[in-house]
Amino acid sequence: MKVKMLSYTDLDTPIHRLTGATKLLFFVLWSVSAMITYDTRVLVVMLLFSLFVFKISRVPFQQYAFVLYFILIFFVLNHLAIFLFSPLEGVSIYGTRHDVFHIAGRYTVTWEQLFYQLNIALKYAVVIPMALLFLLTTDPSEFAASLNRIGVNYRIAYSVSLALRYIPDIQRDYENISFSAQARGIDTSRKEKLPTRLKNIAAILFPLILTSVERIDKISTAMELRGFGRGSKRTWYSLRPFTKSDYIALALIILIAAASAVITFYDGSRFYNIFVE
Repeated sequence: MKVKMLSYTDLDTPIHRLTGATKLLFFVLWSVSAMITYDTRVLVVMLLFSLFVFKISRVPFQQYAFVLYFILIFFVLNHLAIFLFSPLEGVSIYGTRHDVFHIAGRYTVTWEQLFYQLNIALKYAVVIPMALLFLLTTDPSEFAASLNRIGVNYRIAYSVSLALRYIPDIQRDYENISFSAQARGIDTSRKEKLPTRLKNIAAILFPLILTSVERIDKISTAMELRGFGRGSKRTWYSLRPFTKSDYIALALIILIAAASAVITFYDGSRFYNIFVE
């Protein structure tokens, strides 16, 4: 069976057994801690922990491979943009300057800039695995119930659930349209050159958008006919109570967030400076 990208797979792992509310709160606190700190030591420890958690989840690589490659492209573009627009940001932050080599004009590679952008890279590497893990190990229905549990309006929560459920449908529609196009001689496989492939894929997107809009209209009409959204609250079939594992996970992320904050702001600065003797 072909593995669907960014779709939930019901596996029996410690991560999958956690409730959606626990995973949501864990991810929020984890992301806030990673975004606040610029302490390299904290980020490295968080990275190792996130990779360990990702490993025990046993999520197939095919489920997130395309998205990971897509993120890596923007990751590289972001680092290039940081250097192009602010090549001496690291020098400004750390208060010292150690040149590596000069490129042209105001563009000089410094150890401070490299260290600053290393921390930016670590932030991406810390947050992305947890974001993917949250999407891949949380049932959409339970996710909606979790959002509602922490105070999000159930109409918004259910809309998010529908969006997550719709990802496999979009993939299936794309495959069906792609197969139909290939039967008419429009090849989107790797046999074609990249410019031709991109042109043929673009030709598929228009009918895919029309199909998606039609499905959204049908779902909206069906929900309206069933009176969805008229009540002030609703019950959730997939809502699960907290277990011992959930409390342990929540206690762990609180400890991680607290330790990260203490280490980060211990000397009054968010930036861990290796250039000060």
